[in-house]
Amino acid sequence: MTQSDAIGAKTRILDAAEHLFTDHGFAATSIRRITAEAGVPLAMVSYHFGSKKGLIEAVYARALGQRDTSRVGYLDRLEAQAGGAPISVDVLVEAFISSALRLTRKGNISGVVFKQMIGRAFYEPGAGVEDFFPAEYAEAVERYKRAFMRALPALAEADVVWRMYFFVGMVAYAMAGKDVMRMTEVYALDEAGNPEAMLRRMLPFIVAGFKAPSGDPELTGAARLADLPA
Repeated sequence: MTQSDAIGAKTRILDAAEHLFTDHGFAATSIRRITAEAGVPLAMVSYHFGSKKGLIEAVYARALGQRDTSRVGYLDRLEAQAGGAPISVDVLVEAFISSALRLTRKGNISGVVFKQMIGRAFYEPGAGVEDFFPAEYAEAVERYKRAFMRALPALAEADVVWRMYFFVGMVAYAMAGKDVMRMTEVYALDEAGNPEAMLRRMLPFIVAGFKAPSGDPELTGAARLADLPA
């Protein structure tokens, strides 16, 4: 097999996996089915990706793109512009959301497909997909955590991590598509199918959540006691 043939086979496997994972989920899609759709021998998956987990990682790595267009790359530029000063919460939240929106507009994968893949990753029962996001994703979470801690020095690390947990979950939920939220059908929200409009509406809600007082029961209790008259 020539190098050109190998590259072509790898691309066909990725295309087939992307399509089948989106339509049928990770657990229900076999390697045999992927290679049949790609028109390549079964052994080609092992040759290029090592395992099904490696293939899933590659599908997401291709969707997430290069560092300079990623969440980490965007944060690199913001921190360089800040010159060592903390970045404000609203800028950090908007940066994270804007990065998510750019992923839905990538040329190598349609926004609809990417949203469905994100939905599969976070909400497919028993998929075991929590470990396959590329290292850049884990780096992005850690970098944003540190940036939020600098912007919110009065909060404990646990508060910041919990708020990021809720934040990331909300963004993933919105990106997964309007079919995951039946309220949008009950109340006929015109922008329910528009990820940019949904995430834009999220922005002030999320910023307010990050800036809220600590949710730690011990700290909250102490604050209540301190407010009581002597």
